Amino acid sequence: MSTIGSFEGFQPVALKPDGDDQPSERDSLPMEEGSSGRDSVPSRMARQPSVTESVLYPNPYTRPHCTRKYFVTRPGAIETARQDLKNHVDETMGEAIQGFWLLTEVDHWNNEKERVVAITDNTLLICKYDFIMLSCLQFQRIPLSSICRICLGKFAFPGTSLDKRQGEGIRISWGKSEEQSFLSRWNPWSTEVPYATFIEHPTKNSSEKFSEICKMSAFIAKLVSAVQNAHKTSSGPGRGQEVMVSTEPILMETYTGLMSFIGNRNKLGYSLARGSIGF
Repeated sequence: MSTIGSFEGFQPVALKPDGDDQPSERDSLPMEEGSSGRDSVPSRMARQPSVTESVLYPNPYTRPHCTRKYFVTRPGAIETARQDLKNHVDETMGEAIQGFWLLTEVDHWNNEKERVVAITDNTLLICKYDFIMLSCLQFQRIPLSSICRICLGKFAFPGTSLDKRQGEGIRISWGKSEEQSFLSRWNPWSTEVPYATFIEHPTKNSSEKFSEICKMSAFIAKLVSAVQNAHKTSSGPGRGQEVMVSTEPILMETYTGLMSFIGNRNKLGYSLARGSIGF
């Protein structure tokens, strides 16, 4: 007579991956005569990793539910933003858009801000877009001929900063940082900063569509080409000059960083679903 706690008579079984409710071809294969169930278990379990890999990882875009909280991923949102930006360029600038990207701007106080960026024939257009109300809130136009330097590299921070950013970015300069006034340097809402810094948007791995419009390498290649062409055709004092493209650390002068530490941790610079309030 067997008792509770006795393990006699139990046989090991092969584990199947979660969600795999369909019978596999392996399960229907008959066992050869003379072979025991115990001998067949190792061979069945040895082939299990390949099945698990094919079932659990069917595509390169991981955890799509984590990116659904961004309003930009809602059906039709990015298409509406693209059309609104195109209408604005047609009505006010009369130029053709050469490229369209969804990026994150990092301001001079290290605050992340969701931005729609377009390159036209003569202008770099940076748009603050509200993906909740689907409307353009603010435009910043930088003539391509005024861009003098494009820097790519990892971020560098003072030792006392609380929010030290990892990874790489791009800084586009159309003036010298030394010429920036004291008030604009220490004003977190200043629009007189002579450069713009960008990183890739958090939704870059959500789908193939966002992988294309969030790709930093494509943006850099198009920008460098457009700036070089603008310098050649410009009639201003910078005519014929070559844009300087360098690879070096990007200095973020946030000596404390408490404001950006709170804002970036809570994604305050993005159009984001933040849940319901109440019970």
